[in-house]
Amino acid sequence: MITSFNLSFCKAEIHEDYVLTVMSEGITVIPQYKNLLSLAVEKYYKDKPFFYISNRVNSYSVNPAVHHEIAKIPNLVGVAVISKNPLQEIQIQLEKSFFKKEFKLFSTLKSALEWKNEIIKRYTY
Repeated sequence: MITSFNLSFCKAEIHEDYVLTVMSEGITVIPQYKNLLSLAVEKYYKDKPFFYISNRVNSYSVNPAVHHEIAKIPNLVGVAVISKNPLQEIQIQLEKSFFKKEFKLFSTLKSALEWKNEIIKRYTY
C-alpha cells in the first residue's frame, strides 16, 4: 500500500495499480465523490492504468450516475465490487449499464485482485 485516507464518506487505500475503498454505513455515493478518485489519479497514477475496487461491507446506496462520471477517467480500466450479499448481483447489473469498461462482482478481495491483474496486463507493455 502506498497510502490511505479516512474521509467522511469512505476509507480509501492507494495501491500500486488500484484504489480500494470501503464506503461509510448509510451514505449515498454521489458523482461528486469522483473528486477523490480524480485526486488519486493525478497524484499516483497519471497515465498508468489502474482499477477501482469497492469492498461493500457496509450498507449504502449508489447513485448509478457515479459510474458514468468515473468512466470518463481515461486510465481507469475497470471496477471490481466485493460483496457476499446475493442482492448485489441485481445492483451490479444496474451499475454496469452506466459503466462501459470492465466491471465485475466478486465474493473475495483475492479473486478481485486476480481478475484485476489479468485486465491490467492488457494495458501494460
